Amino acid sequence: MKKVIVVGAGIAGLAAGIYAQKSGFGVTICEAHSRPGGNCTGWRRGGYFFEGSMHWLNGSSPHSAVNRLWRETGALSDTSHIIKHDPFLTSDCNGQQACLYRDVDKFEQHLCDLSPEDTSQVKRMCADLRRFTAVDIPVTDIFGLKVREKAPSLLKTGIKMLPAALRMGELGKISAKEYANRFHSPAIRLLLLNTVNPGYDAVSLFFTMAHFLSGDGGYVEGGTVNMVQNMVKRFTDSGGLIRYNTRVERIIVEGGQAIGISACGSTIPADAVIVTADTLVVVASPDSGGIFSPPLRDTWLKKIQKNTQLIINTFLCLGVETDLSALPANIAFSLEKPFEFNGQTLDYLACRNYASYPGYAPEGCSALTIKISGDSYDYWVLARKQGLYEQRKEELFETVLEKLETRFPVIKGKTRVHDIATPLTYEKYCGTYRGSWMTQTPPGKHRRLPYPCKPKSVKNLYFAGQRILLPGGLPAVVVTGRRAAQYLCRDFGMVFGSDLAR
Repeated sequence: MKKVIVVGAGIAGLAAGIYAQKSGFGVTICEAHSRPGGNCTGWRRGGYFFEGSMHWLNGSSPHSAVNRLWRETGALSDTSHIIKHDPFLTSDCNGQQACLYRDVDKFEQHLCDLSPEDTSQVKRMCADLRRFTAVDIPVTDIFGLKVREKAPSLLKTGIKMLPAALRMGELGKISAKEYANRFHSPAIRLLLLNTVNPGYDAVSLFFTMAHFLSGDGGYVEGGTVNMVQNMVKRFTDSGGLIRYNTRVERIIVEGGQAIGISACGSTIPADAVIVTADTLVVVASPDSGGIFSPPLRDTWLKKIQKNTQLIINTFLCLGVETDLSALPANIAFSLEKPFEFNGQTLDYLACRNYASYPGYAPEGCSALTIKISGDSYDYWVLARKQGLYEQRKEELFETVLEKLETRFPVIKGKTRVHDIATPLTYEKYCGTYRGSWMTQTPPGKHRRLPYPCKPKSVKNLYFAGQRILLPGGLPAVVVTGRRAAQYLCRDFGMVFGSDLAR
């Protein structure tokens, strides 16, 4: 049995490990942290659970191509409970509310009634959304691979998406923010700006909204922590091994071939290595913490380093002693008095309300999460150097809490638990570059195809993870984990997925 080492026990690493193990390899996953999941994380504080990753899942619907991967890796099963709030998102601007309903006809009529002067623009948007409901993330097989069960061809998948593809050229030239500004209604603009990062191209905006309208985009009860635990069980039940608290220091390369890793002062030999830790971290120069010496020089890896535009967030989590299940699950609301943070003016807040999620708070209580987007990494680094890190977090919390209590007076004086996860938190516990969450897909450029997954300069070395397929996120990491395992199988002459049915 050929031995494979996977670096990182996030979703990509677990997926790669499961597919490789099920295809006849002996797999060991080395994870630097004491728990699996990577960026797919959540935590408990004082009886409250705070989701630190998933807001909605691409592939929660059985009609989605990625759903097959979630089931093959054990993340989802027939017993998984999918929560689908309708509307998914609500925006509130000075009392005027716009809602992202999951039915396109209802959505269209609602926006037209809300803002008659936007009727023609709303109808054009919804006509495009109907086209985009056929768009899906392609799940195909690499060329020359022996497979137990073939995936649909790219041609077959592409034909279904052709009507939307005809609009992608125009929408890819403008940002989501530029598209939102075409509407007169501030509530509609705010709704669109909180569906995706405003800096994304408009294609991403339509792709995301269409997923809700097509029946996808639900939330798995128990969140990503539950999905990760399911994948760990699938991996270990098939004979795989996870070594926690094992930070990989070097990939050992001899004669142009990966032959193992160095970790915790010892050497672990292997026939192949799959790297799923953040690509930006592991391919940095050794002096900067990279795990290759000398650094890899492949062109596509340099492009990742040069072209990646990070999405960085700060999360404020609150546990309040009141039942907020009657309020929207996801709401963005404008502020009467904007405030400054990290050099930017915030004129609205986006709040995720987990009051109706079982087990997220004590009975009669609610867990809330506020996301503040923007590259605040250097701000928090400076605060830490000055010894003001905890003080700055508390100052931000007090400012945000005042805004929340103004908008939702029912919570005033009832916050019992709070926690702030900064980019430094994600850097420390998840190992992501500058604590980033995902990667931006800006307008005006061709939408990048997946990076190759394997370097030309080193044999038996493979890459997976969020940087390999933009913009990252849950579907990207499971797809790239699977694809890395497929390259592994092709190179070693193994049948991919030969044991997946067991």
